[in-house]
Amino acid sequence: MTTSPASSARHELEARVRANLTVLRARIAEHSADPSAVRVVAVTKTFGAAEIEVAASVGLTTVGENYVDELCEKREATSDLALTWHYLGALQSNKIARALRCADVLCAVARAKELEKISSLKPGATIDVQVDFTGEGRRNGAAPSEIGALVRHARVLGLDVRGLMVVAPKDPNAASTAFSTTASLAEAFGVRERSMGMSEDLELACELGSTEVRIGRALFGPRPPAGRLA
Repeated sequence: MTTSPASSARHELEARVRANLTVLRARIAEHSADPSAVRVVAVTKTFGAAEIEVAASVGLTTVGENYVDELCEKREATSDLALTWHYLGALQSNKIARALRCADVLCAVARAKELEKISSLKPGATIDVQVDFTGEGRRNGAAPSEIGALVRHARVLGLDVRGLMVVAPKDPNAASTAFSTTASLAEAFGVRERSMGMSEDLELACELGSTEVRIGRALFGPRPPAGRLA
């Protein structure tokens, strides 16, 4: 019986992702005090339905997406899978309603007006508040000094503040400060998740208390050109 090219490609993809996940689990185990408590979020930016299906087949149940249009298209394309979808991108006012329809968790909330709109559209929605350590206006996230007020405001509005998310600076010393401060803020304000660490810095994040790492390239390989949804 001849194996079709599509079947062969799918088998190769699954073998690669399974092997990469084994390596990821080992990296986490070496650096986390409680590896079983660290969730791997499969980040699907520019990847397609095939990668999502393979992620599910190797036991990953949480998927993260950076763009609202891709989030909704990919969720629809894989609606038969039992997945939890995280929206990781910055929130644009005109897309919040769509993001809420397609995501189970909005992970990059950073402003009071976003909290208010989310609450008005979906009472009790689950969110993460994003922390920014760059101080640059073009980067998404709230300053560490603003996090307490945002968390309190979200709770007054009845939102479920699941955790804090951070994208660490490239400099290792700055990254260490970002991760340790985010973990301390999460503990201080009683949020349960610390979404810290990506493909290149997950070891440091795990050492400093991450409960969730967001992984794309180290799971699926090099990213294809943006916009491919096949």
